[in-house]
Amino acid sequence: RLMPELPKFDDDDLKSYGDEEEESALSPPAALMSVLATQELLLENILECIPVGEFAVIQPLSDEFCLVLGYLLTWKLTLAFFRAASSQLRVLYSQYLRRTKSLNKLLYHLFRLMPENPVFSGPTSEVPSKDTKTFFTEELHLDVK
Repeated sequence: RLMPELPKFDDDDLKSYGDEEEESALSPPAALMSVLATQELLLENILECIPVGEFAVIQPLSDEFCLVLGYLLTWKLTLAFFRAASSQLRVLYSQYLRRTKSLNKLLYHLFRLMPENPVFSGPTSEVPSKDTKTFFTEELHLDVK
Protein backbone atom coordinates (compact mmCIF):
# COMPACT_ATOMS: atom_id res chain seq x y z
CA ARG A 1 0.00 0.00 0.00
CA LEU A 2 2.91 2.31 0.65
CA MET A 3 4.74 2.03 -2.69
CA PRO A 4 2.23 4.03 -4.78
CA GLU A 5 2.55 6.94 -2.33
CA LEU A 6 6.35 7.27 -2.50
CA PRO A 7 6.79 8.88 -5.96
CA LYS A 8 4.85 11.93 -4.77
CA PHE A 9 7.84 12.90 -2.64
CA ASP A 10 10.10 12.96 -5.71
CA ASP A 11 7.67 15.13 -7.70
CA ASP A 12 8.68 18.15 -5.61
CA ASP A 13 12.36 17.74 -6.54
CA LEU A 14 11.68 16.99 -10.21
CA LYS A 15 12.47 20.51 -11.44
CA SER A 16 16.06 20.36 -10.18
CA TYR A 17 16.86 17.35 -12.38
CA GLY A 18 16.07 18.93 -15.75
CA ASP A 19 18.77 21.62 -15.81
CA GLU A 20 21.88 19.44 -16.03
CA GLU A 21 23.73 18.78 -19.30
CA GLU A 22 24.50 15.21 -18.30
CA GLU A 23 21.71 12.67 -18.66
CA SER A 24 20.21 12.60 -15.20
CA ALA A 25 18.94 9.66 -13.20
CA LEU A 26 17.01 9.31 -9.98
CA SER A 27 17.14 6.29 -7.74
CA PRO A 28 13.96 4.60 -6.60
CA PRO A 29 13.83 4.35 -2.77
CA ALA A 30 17.35 3.64 -1.51
CA ALA A 31 16.24 0.93 0.93
CA LEU A 32 14.49 -0.94 -1.88
CA MET A 33 17.47 -0.63 -4.22
CA SER A 34 19.84 -1.80 -1.48
CA VAL A 35 17.77 -4.94 -0.90
CA LEU A 36 17.55 -5.50 -4.66
CA ALA A 37 21.33 -5.19 -5.11
CA THR A 38 21.95 -7.72 -2.34
CA GLN A 39 19.41 -10.13 -3.81
CA GLU A 40 20.92 -9.75 -7.29
CA LEU A 41 24.29 -10.88 -5.94
CA LEU A 42 22.75 -13.86 -4.17
CA LEU A 43 20.82 -14.92 -7.28
CA GLU A 44 23.91 -14.57 -9.45
CA ASN A 45 25.68 -16.99 -7.10
CA ILE A 46 22.78 -19.46 -7.25
CA LEU A 47 22.30 -19.27 -11.03
CA GLU A 48 25.89 -18.69 -12.20
CA CYS A 49 26.39 -22.19 -13.64
CA ILE A 50 23.10 -22.16 -15.59
CA PRO A 51 23.27 -20.57 -19.05
CA VAL A 52 20.42 -18.45 -20.39
CA GLY A 53 18.04 -20.72 -22.26
CA GLU A 54 18.28 -23.54 -19.75
CA PHE A 55 16.25 -23.45 -16.57
CA ALA A 56 17.07 -23.91 -12.92
CA VAL A 57 15.07 -26.31 -10.81
CA ILE A 58 14.33 -24.65 -7.48
CA GLN A 59 12.81 -26.91 -4.85
CA PRO A 60 9.83 -25.39 -3.01
CA LEU A 61 10.51 -24.18 0.53
CA SER A 62 14.29 -24.47 0.14
CA ASP A 63 16.66 -21.60 0.94
CA GLU A 64 17.07 -20.91 -2.78
CA PHE A 65 13.31 -20.80 -3.20
CA CYS A 66 13.00 -18.18 -0.45
CA LEU A 67 15.77 -16.06 -2.03
CA VAL A 68 14.17 -16.23 -5.48
CA LEU A 69 10.74 -15.43 -4.05
CA GLY A 70 12.14 -12.45 -2.13
CA TYR A 71 13.87 -11.19 -5.28
CA LEU A 72 10.71 -11.44 -7.38
CA LEU A 73 8.60 -9.79 -4.67
CA THR A 74 11.13 -6.94 -4.48
CA TRP A 75 10.70 -6.43 -8.22
CA LYS A 76 6.94 -6.47 -7.73
CA LEU A 77 7.32 -3.61 -5.24
CA THR A 78 9.61 -1.77 -7.66
CA LEU A 79 7.07 -2.10 -10.47
CA ALA A 80 4.26 -0.88 -8.18
CA PHE A 81 6.45 2.13 -7.40
CA PHE A 82 7.02 2.77 -11.14
CA ARG A 83 3.33 2.42 -11.93
CA ALA A 84 2.49 5.20 -9.46
CA ALA A 85 5.19 7.59 -10.72
CA SER A 86 4.61 10.30 -13.30
CA SER A 87 6.06 9.79 -16.77
CA GLN A 88 8.84 12.31 -16.08
CA LEU A 89 9.88 10.45 -12.95
CA ARG A 90 9.72 7.12 -14.76
CA VAL A 91 12.32 8.38 -17.21
CA LEU A 92 14.67 9.32 -14.38
CA TYR A 93 14.10 6.05 -12.54
CA SER A 94 14.62 4.01 -15.71
CA GLN A 95 17.92 5.81 -16.32
CA TYR A 96 19.03 4.70 -12.87
CA LEU A 97 18.02 1.09 -13.58
CA ARG A 98 19.85 1.26 -16.90
CA ARG A 99 23.04 2.52 -15.23
CA THR A 100 22.94 -0.15 -12.52
CA LYS A 101 21.99 -2.82 -15.11
CA SER A 102 19.28 -4.06 -12.74
CA LEU A 103 16.76 -4.60 -15.52
CA ASN A 104 19.28 -6.61 -17.55
CA LYS A 105 19.97 -8.76 -14.49
CA LEU A 106 16.23 -9.30 -13.97
CA LEU A 107 15.81 -10.58 -17.53
CA TYR A 108 18.81 -12.90 -17.20
CA HIS A 109 17.41 -14.28 -13.97
CA LEU A 110 13.90 -14.70 -15.36
CA PHE A 111 15.12 -16.57 -18.43
CA ARG A 112 17.02 -18.98 -16.19
CA LEU A 113 14.14 -19.42 -13.74
CA MET A 114 11.34 -19.86 -16.26
CA PRO A 115 10.45 -23.55 -16.64
CA GLU A 116 10.87 -25.15 -20.05
CA ASN A 117 7.30 -26.45 -19.92
CA PRO A 118 5.08 -24.36 -17.62
CA VAL A 119 2.47 -27.09 -17.10
CA PHE A 120 0.04 -26.32 -14.30
CA SER A 121 -0.13 -29.27 -11.92
CA GLY A 122 -2.23 -27.64 -9.20
CA PRO A 123 -5.80 -28.53 -8.29
CA THR A 124 -8.42 -27.66 -10.86
CA SER A 125 -12.15 -27.84 -10.44
CA GLU A 126 -12.84 -28.76 -14.04
CA VAL A 127 -13.02 -32.20 -15.57
CA PRO A 128 -9.70 -33.02 -17.29
CA SER A 129 -9.77 -31.84 -20.88
CA LYS A 130 -7.60 -32.35 -23.93
CA ASP A 131 -6.04 -28.90 -23.53
CA THR A 132 -2.93 -28.82 -21.38
CA LYS A 133 -3.23 -26.29 -18.60
CA THR A 134 -0.22 -24.00 -18.16
CA PHE A 135 0.69 -21.21 -15.79
CA PHE A 136 -0.27 -18.82 -18.58
CA THR A 137 -3.82 -20.16 -19.01
CA GLU A 138 -4.85 -20.72 -15.38
CA GLU A 139 -5.51 -18.21 -12.64
CA LEU A 140 -3.23 -18.75 -9.67
CA HIS A 141 -4.35 -18.19 -6.10
CA LEU A 142 -1.39 -17.11 -4.00
CA ASP A 143 -3.02 -16.81 -0.60
CA VAL A 144 -0.59 -17.11 2.27
CA LYS A 145 -1.82 -19.39 5.02
